[in-house]
Amino acid sequence: MDTPELRPEIRAYYERGGERTRLRQGVGRLEFLRTRDVLRRVLPEPPGRLLDVGGGDGVHAEWLAADGWQVRLIDPVPDHVAAAARIPGIEAELGDARKLAVDDHEADVVLLLGPLYHLTEPADRARCLAEAVRAVRPGGLVVAATINRYSALHDQLNRGGWFEPDRRARLAETTATGVVAPDGHFTVAYLHQPSEIAAETAAAGLTGIRQYAVEGAAWLLGDIGDYLDDPERAQGVLDAVRLTEADPALLGVSGHLLTVGHADGGAADPRAARPPGRTRSR
Repeated sequence: MDTPELRPEIRAYYERGGERTRLRQGVGRLEFLRTRDVLRRVLPEPPGRLLDVGGGDGVHAEWLAADGWQVRLIDPVPDHVAAAARIPGIEAELGDARKLAVDDHEADVVLLLGPLYHLTEPADRARCLAEAVRAVRPGGLVVAATINRYSALHDQLNRGGWFEPDRRARLAETTATGVVAPDGHFTVAYLHQPSEIAAETAAAGLTGIRQYAVEGAAWLLGDIGDYLDDPERAQGVLDAVRLTEADPALLGVSGHLLTVGHADGGAADPRAARPPGRTRSR
């Protein structure tokens, strides 16, 4: 199929390859480990059909397939699709989250772990969420990842960028509007308030909405990457973040947020999600 429509600056950012390593090293591993931790607890037991929309080069699809999910990954960046297609057990193809080339009710689970980052217009986000709801079976689960509104401010305070006058002005604008300009460490993006994405997912028809802070406050610790090098300390970090992951007062402190809901009032899914204390040993 033709390459999906994508803003040139966004395509250029991903074609530079920074996302290939971001979740696999340094503090980015915390986002990866916590996303996996939350998903393994909220998703129903595999096997089942999982649609990974905006799944990049398969960083999450790989372990999901290994866990037993039948994974179909859709992404707008050709390099990502080519990399994901090389992973055993993953069907990967080009596509646009706002217009999925999938059948109605095709999947048991739809993951949106990236598309909402770059949809700055509310109408585009609404189309993306509507497509996810269309693609999932009645009672199925949709999980949407967003970047929190104050994450850029917190990140640049950590890095020292806040003390540069020009960058401080841009950060103040982003804090007010949620829109990130295509400069600095990232590209064009939209940063949500937790209540905002909760309202958007509800408007799309999802029910039983729950929200989980991905990194919590742990990502703001300067030496957190060193902790993740030690398996025992890494597990200790995950345990600590779990304690506050659903506290409404702290959701916005995290860098990223996962918002989870059922399609069509599907709380009666016969394959119930695992209780919070249980996770796989893999």
